[in-house]
Amino acid sequence: MREAFHGELEELGEQLAAMAGQAAEAMRLATQAVTTGDVSLAERVLTADAELDDARNTCEDHAQRLLALQSPVAGDLRTVLAVLYCGVKVERMGDLAAHVAGLVRYSHPDPVVHDEVADIVAALGEVTVTMAGSLQELIRGSGPADSAWLNSTDDEVDALSSRLDAAVRTDSWPHGVASAMHLALLARFYERFADQAVSVARRLEFATTGEMPG
Repeated sequence: MREAFHGELEELGEQLAAMAGQAAEAMRLATQAVTTGDVSLAERVLTADAELDDARNTCEDHAQRLLALQSPVAGDLRTVLAVLYCGVKVERMGDLAAHVAGLVRYSHPDPVVHDEVADIVAALGEVTVTMAGSLQELIRGSGPADSAWLNSTDDEVDALSSRLDAAVRTDSWPHGVASAMHLALLARFYERFADQAVSVARRLEFATTGEMPG
């Protein structure tokens, strides 16, 4: 009986890991779309967001079924509750990637990302995708990343976001107020994506140790 239950827990973890992989791919494609102005690619990201929503619902239903039928205690209970919490956060990561892609559609035919800040946005995309990929490995119990590493990497995202925000708030920004507003939103979307990843990692560590990391 316990072996079957722990098999269910492993399956639940894999469902959450797959969701993290979907979020990573969504942000990778969203960054490509926003840096190139590719509307069709942006639409793909927006359409795929519904798939991550469905995955979250499936994961949540599975977790709730385990709570109802197995009555887990102690560490097992923390694990199931952590998956419920983390599923919401990972689904939010997908939403934020969709928000990035949505700026492409909203701004078209004008570009969202201009040459002056293209390197910053590319770096934001690279770092956040790496965070989501590392989160997937962390859920699966593989790879070197932990909540401390993700928290440190989140600081890099914050610094890049601040650089982007500062670049568009100067009087010398040549592309107008609407462009500056879009890029300020873009910075916020990347920053929040990274924050969600850190939140998931912290909750996973709590599920394992029973203590919330500092």
